[in-house]
Amino acid sequence: MFCRNQTARATIARGSALEMEIRRGKFRQSVFLETPQDSDIQKKIDYEIRMREGACKLLAACSQRDQALEASKSLLTCNARIMAYMSELQRMKEAQVMQRVARRSFDAGPMDDRSPCKGKVAISDLRIPLMWKDTEYFKNKGELHRCAVFCLLQLGGEIFDTDMVMVDRTLTDICFDNTIVFNEASPGFELRVELYSCCSEEDYSAGSTPRKLASKLSSSLGRSAGKKMRAALEPGACSTTSNGGGATILLPVPSVPGPKYHLLAHTTLNLSHVQDSFRTHDLTITGNEECSYWLPLYGGVCCRLAAQPHCMTQQMMSGCLRVKLGGEPQGWTNVYGVLKGTNLFCYHQKEDMEANVEPVLTIGINKETRIRAAEKDPHSKAQNICITNQYGGEEVTHTLAADSREDTQRWMEAFWQQFYDMSQWRQCCDDLMKIELPSPRKPAIVTPKQGSLYHEMVIDTSDDIGTVTDILAHRIEEFELRAQLGSPPHWMALFDEDPPRSLHTHQHLPTHSPSPPSLHNHSDYVSLLYFLIYLMHPS
Repeated sequence: MFCRNQTARATIARGSALEMEIRRGKFRQSVFLETPQDSDIQKKIDYEIRMREGACKLLAACSQRDQALEASKSLLTCNARIMAYMSELQRMKEAQVMQRVARRSFDAGPMDDRSPCKGKVAISDLRIPLMWKDTEYFKNKGELHRCAVFCLLQLGGEIFDTDMVMVDRTLTDICFDNTIVFNEASPGFELRVELYSCCSEEDYSAGSTPRKLASKLSSSLGRSAGKKMRAALEPGACSTTSNGGGATILLPVPSVPGPKYHLLAHTTLNLSHVQDSFRTHDLTITGNEECSYWLPLYGGVCCRLAAQPHCMTQQMMSGCLRVKLGGEPQGWTNVYGVLKGTNLFCYHQKEDMEANVEPVLTIGINKETRIRAAEKDPHSKAQNICITNQYGGEEVTHTLAADSREDTQRWMEAFWQQFYDMSQWRQCCDDLMKIELPSPRKPAIVTPKQGSLYHEMVIDTSDDIGTVTDILAHRIEEFELRAQLGSPPHWMALFDEDPPRSLHTHQHLPTHSPSPPSLHNHSDYVSLLYFLIYLMHPS
């Protein structure tokens, strides 16, 4: 259960250790005043609650199978996001309190504020192999069992779902083509992949049965008793209620008639599973053959899991430096340094970096690099930065200098932070992994029908198909010739608005034939071809 203080708008778990400490007076309620981060999470929660209400109403009104399955999928996703946002909000509050307590504690030692950078984690090419029986797949025997499945992926407070896929024994793999990118992952991330399944052979047209039953009961029991009965049978979907005090309790979503998705299998991926290639991971299967949503999973999931730490894609430090080139004492050159990824790029000036000009010098910064600060001149107290790398079994040292001692300290701190990030992200910092961002979905282009008569008309199989094809080809050639010469063929007079008198008394036309249309555009030409076929094959 979660409650929200109406004054401070703080979310605190009832009965938690944090609430007990507040009651004992060890923490003031003011420490839970809403921060900008809390406000953003609260807006996300409110948005998902509204989406959940809409999904409940849509699910109750659905009469088509596909609509009901999509609505149920949206409902499950909204519930998962609400719970994830609630947990994230709770962790943020507890972290704020513990941080303040640690700062006020007299026996607390020096705190290390260094934390690893965030990064992107992408999962793509999800494939879940199936293991059908020989009689089901090869001999196509037995009852055709169909299920609607999708994957729910959660990393911290970010939750995404894949497209829904219909699965039966004609498929050997469940394939999800979605590329899902998590933008705020830490090196200690845990990516949970859940596979949900729902049997698609049930009847979902009874979604409004409780509503109809409530209406009948309310009309038969009278006005007063009917209202109470209707309120009991038809509660507001996904609503919040009061607990008698000033707080509001977020109740779980009520049971809504319609299809229900069930967790069929799941797995958890972390940093050790990241590799710039296609790999197979073990699945934990929760269902069995007795379940209606069961599918014969092979027991593994294949995917590509890639990561891009921010230290590999963003500038971690930049500024003016002087680099010593050659062995001469005066061989110093002014450069603009940029620390990014596994390199320190040195440009002549900042504008060269912005124009993507090749750097003058590139110094490697990797896990094997050694960096130290050395005194340059005892009188000036200025320091040099010495960077040593191994190249072909030989040590190569580059000497850098900043304008001031403070700049040198900032560069040294940036180098140490870079080394710390590399040690936390491990193999992700060896080479930059490629992440193909998903392209926005483009709406389907609706093209007008261009007279594809073969797909539009129904021809009896007893007719001579070759003859009909020849007739259509001949008529199309005449139509194109007419467009080029500007003169219509003689048979086009049948479809003029004011046809000749002789054509009105034509003896070969059947008396029960429909009046031909006028030819003004391409759709009229399609009607023309229909009429020609009728003339040549009268019933």
